[in-house]
Amino acid sequence: MSSSLKQLLEKNKLTLIVSLPENRWDLAKAAIQSGVDAIKLHVNVEHRASGNHFGPVQVYEEAFRSIREEFSGPLGIVPGGSYENIKRSEMDQIIDIGFNFYSVYAHHKPSWMVQLDPIEKTFAISNEYQFSQLGSVKHLGVSALEASIVPGEEYGSPLTFKDILAYHALVQNVDVPVLVPSQRKIETFDVPLLYRTGIKAIMLGAIVVGHTEESIKEAISAFREAIDSL
Repeated sequence: MSSSLKQLLEKNKLTLIVSLPENRWDLAKAAIQSGVDAIKLHVNVEHRASGNHFGPVQVYEEAFRSIREEFSGPLGIVPGGSYENIKRSEMDQIIDIGFNFYSVYAHHKPSWMVQLDPIEKTFAISNEYQFSQLGSVKHLGVSALEASIVPGEEYGSPLTFKDILAYHALVQNVDVPVLVPSQRKIETFDVPLLYRTGIKAIMLGAIVVGHTEESIKEAISAFREAIDSL
């Protein structure tokens, strides 16, 4: 499996990413065994969807290195939940551990992160962004865009056709692959329609995969089958 997220998004019809509810090797192992393509972890974040607080890099370094040792696919990180929480020294640690990409809201992202090598750069937008203001971003060194466009108070509600229209419009307005996180309670039957919007990845988080090894295995296996059936 390629450790480049960009290559995976170019090659696959639809890429399956998991955003783990906790930085634990056992949960990552469950995801790997169930056929996930890429894994995203978190530090320095109060994570609304999972209800968890994530501390600094050093708290999780052993778990991160264990995951990296066993997983050959793209490994990503959310390095902070605010501009102030993202530290250059920690990004150096993250690169040393072997993370392949980072994901951070554009309004939290310090300008120096755009120049940071060697790591692939993705960014997220919220429902407050205007799609028409995005346009061409590939030339800024961006590999993908995470469409975190569901208002926080609507997390966990079912996917609607309005969401489908929004994802499709976003795909039309940017020149990089669009990743859709499971802020809605996405179901396996949603996969074909999501694929038709032109998105390149579904990122399953706590709302869909739950918080246990068993629930993660069940959810990822089901979505793996749905994606492979496209």
